[in-house]
Amino acid sequence: MSEVLSQDEIDKLLSALNSGELDAEEIKNSDERQVKVYDFARPSKFSKEHLRTLEIIFEHFGRLLATNLPGYLRKTVSVDVVNSEVVIYSEFSNALSNPVLLGVVTMPPLKGNIIMEMASNLGYAIIDRLLGGSGNTMDKARDFSEIELTILERIFTICVNLLQEPWQNVVQTSPRLERIETNSQFAQIISPSETIAIVTLSIKIGEVEGLMNICLPFVTLEPVMDKLNTKYWFSTLQDKDDQSYQDAIESLIDRAQIPMKAVLGHSRISVGDFVNLQLGDIIRLDRKVDDELEVYVGNIKKFAALPGYSEDKYAIRITEVIKEESE
Repeated sequence: MSEVLSQDEIDKLLSALNSGELDAEEIKNSDERQVKVYDFARPSKFSKEHLRTLEIIFEHFGRLLATNLPGYLRKTVSVDVVNSEVVIYSEFSNALSNPVLLGVVTMPPLKGNIIMEMASNLGYAIIDRLLGGSGNTMDKARDFSEIELTILERIFTICVNLLQEPWQNVVQTSPRLERIETNSQFAQIISPSETIAIVTLSIKIGEVEGLMNICLPFVTLEPVMDKLNTKYWFSTLQDKDDQSYQDAIESLIDRAQIPMKAVLGHSRISVGDFVNLQLGDIIRLDRKVDDELEVYVGNIKKFAALPGYSEDKYAIRITEVIKEESE
């Protein structure tokens, strides 16, 4: 029931309106409630904070791709996160054209699947590169053969394995590639009306550039949604001990294979003499018997040594470590 004003209150209100102390339009507008549009077909299950955290995760994933793929493709690879958005799964699947490269991925202990969709031109370029070509794509799209899919499965598996590190601050997971599909109708991992987040990466392999879309269903990420915020993300980042990095680098260097050679000496002969060399011929070097040899590590002169034997094998004994690097 509306509040009834006394005559004295009515007189004061009219006096305030006449003097300009109150604005009738302002009073009218203050009663209007702000209405926010809500689309029930697209419930807002992913906030902007969630999308920003997903972008951070896949920026890390992109850096790993750019570091690891060149070792397999022998081409420069650059990866950038270009977009993130929330749609329903039917919109994502309907936008796919055939043939398409869809990697269906599991991320236990999370339930369900995620999808990695790679542009066909990137797939053609990867196949061309791994089969000895220059890494060019095809002008006209065609279906992928079984052999080509087997080759691409290797690259997809490498990409999927790299997902483990970026997600470790959210969930300890062991991603695994289930299968590769070339027809979007066979990759209905969830209901068409389910909400998904899509993170889009731009991948450039040599001169070929294409997109990779990561489809992340809400039902899969629901158990860890509370952890998909930047506040939690940065609070769980642990400061890395500099010594642990140093130990890891030293361990990798210790296992590195590098060429090493000891130079007995040099000599210059004519092509004619070289062609006519016979077993037992002697080539005179520019070094005496008791002179030290130059020992190279890679292309760097690193040691001086004397020649000899060890267990019936040729050997050298290091006599000096050369501190200054010289060619």
